[in-house]
Amino acid sequence: MPARVVAQLGENDTSVQLRALMDEHFAFVWRSLRRLGVREAQLDDAAQQVWIVVSQKQSELRVETARAFLFAIALRVASDARRTLRRRREVGSEAAEPMDERPGPDELVDRKRSRAILDDILDAMPDDVRAVFVLFELDQTSMAEIAGIVGAPLGTVASRLRRGREIFELEMKRVRARDSFHTGGAR
Repeated sequence: MPARVVAQLGENDTSVQLRALMDEHFAFVWRSLRRLGVREAQLDDAAQQVWIVVSQKQSELRVETARAFLFAIALRVASDARRTLRRRREVGSEAAEPMDERPGPDELVDRKRSRAILDDILDAMPDDVRAVFVLFELDQTSMAEIAGIVGAPLGTVASRLRRGREIFELEMKRVRARDSFHTGGAR
């Protein structure tokens, strides 16, 4: 439902506004949680937690800053989910992930490995750097919008992005070196 229609419904119809917000931004919230380190097994719960918090804080939401508001909540929920996972030290939760039957087995293995490598690289980044890196490089958000989302000046955002890229490159060199060592330099 477009924002102008929601605005015409009036401020009291919060369930309609929440539904419109979910329809418009659910994919963004889901991608953000995934890219901020929430594992597949916890994504449903984390996404639900974001929308619970949004429903509780809906009075603070402004249409022009909806993405920033949602990302800030997703960032906190993702941080909590990663902390909970570290405390539990869950092993094997990825095995229950449903497999997409369309691609071949080799492609699935490659996708899963690439995703695991990306997750490991993102895990190596501090949260503030990770948020900027994910928003710019993966969600293709503009620097100005990122500055609004994370509440930092453009220079700080640029610095965090630069640091995120440095960490990414360093970690990719390590992955390549490890792969080269394990394959006997065949890559």
